[in-house]
Amino acid sequence: MDYDLIVIGAGGAGLAAAVTAAQAGMSVIVFESEAEIGGSTQLSAGMLTAAGTSVQRELGVEDTPERFYQHYMDLNQWRVLPGPTMTYCKEAASVVEWLKELGLELPAQKSSTAHEPGLTRAGVEDIWRGHVPRDQGYGLVQTLDRARRGLDAELVLNTRVSEIIVADGKVRGVIADDIEVTAPNVLVASGGFGQNPELVAKLYPEALGAGSYGFSVAAAGSRGDHIGFAEQHDLALFGHGWGLLLVTASFQRYHHWQSGFPPASRMYVNAQGRRFMDEDAPYAVSPGILKDNDGFAWAIFDESARLGLPSGYADWNAENVLDQVAAGMVHSSDSLAGLAAEIGVNPRALEASTSRFNHLLAGGVDSDFLRHQTLTAKGADPHLAPIEKGPFYAVKMVPGELVCTHTGLQIDENARVHNQFGEPVEGLYAAGEAAGGVLGERYVGGGNSVAHALTFGRIAGLHAATRALDARHASGQVPA
Repeated sequence: MDYDLIVIGAGGAGLAAAVTAAQAGMSVIVFESEAEIGGSTQLSAGMLTAAGTSVQRELGVEDTPERFYQHYMDLNQWRVLPGPTMTYCKEAASVVEWLKELGLELPAQKSSTAHEPGLTRAGVEDIWRGHVPRDQGYGLVQTLDRARRGLDAELVLNTRVSEIIVADGKVRGVIADDIEVTAPNVLVASGGFGQNPELVAKLYPEALGAGSYGFSVAAAGSRGDHIGFAEQHDLALFGHGWGLLLVTASFQRYHHWQSGFPPASRMYVNAQGRRFMDEDAPYAVSPGILKDNDGFAWAIFDESARLGLPSGYADWNAENVLDQVAAGMVHSSDSLAGLAAEIGVNPRALEASTSRFNHLLAGGVDSDFLRHQTLTAKGADPHLAPIEKGPFYAVKMVPGELVCTHTGLQIDENARVHNQFGEPVEGLYAAGEAAGGVLGERYVGGGNSVAHALTFGRIAGLHAATRALDARHASGQVPA
């Protein structure tokens, strides 16, 4: 064999596996289809969801993997695979410690957002589990790649793997740009299919619900190559119809890092003009709330809120809101009744909802939807300015931003891929979005996908290294 392990994809999952296997003395090569490494991990905040870490302990946060598991399973209605999910919940903390040993800066300090280093609230959990590294996804990827280079694990860019070679139920290598490369272990870490419209329509049709308002922020290499591998070798898939959508304005076309955020003093109303949710509900659950309300919300705000938008963002800035009014994407009127007519909702309901919103949020306690708790958890002031100064604005909010897809090759607790008959394919592994079974219909919160990718990448690297070492013992290359 040319190598002990072939890794398909140089994102977080692939790099974690390559470094782990190389640390164990294995020969590794990584094939990346794009011109640079990182994949979707590099585009993310780099947050890692984990329970029972040293960062939590230093901050006095008591947590256990078992508690994490219970929360994870309950949020997903026990529809994900219990075995791999428990393994993820147990091993994510050790991955955090391993990354810190590699040099990742992850300070033991409280963070109010996903963009400040430290420990933050990741989603709807009752315990803070979001670990944000310094320099975010870029810093995470650079830490892993620095370790890869130091261990002499090979990397080949601009090279796409088209086929996995399997003979007699065992992996034998891959075909990369028409060249055969052999290895007894192959990890599929090629990402999801967020940039493949045909696969999105087939495997995650809910993402098309936003229509022309929808867009994808997945890495360019997210073409769904793992789906092709499944078809080649009758591999099992898990997670059909699942993925992560973020609620965005109809005029947005960028992730919030670039697009910016809507004003804090805004109210979401449904098609009847009634307020129906916490406007800052975590994205783990907000798309589902909209799903129960005709699939959208009207965001209502006033002139003071528009003028208070910070400059420098692509979409949410004061000038662009006016441009979007001119373009017909944002509705505007000097009165709430006029705005209600513009968007086709009941004026009495809109006026009553606005009055109630102003009364509650001015006092800093939202007894209807408990938004004050969400704002406080984010380090924001729960006292919001009233919506009272015209002109008033309304913009349609939809689950329009496709972040990641969750239909992947079905894995077990060792990241081994199973075929359609329920048998593990010897030497074949999957991690990240290419792996199915743990990422469910409900996204647990920020850092779920990144931590899941790195955890199973590392598990795959360790298991492949054990197989390679056992093979050397069996052949007499090294003493048992």
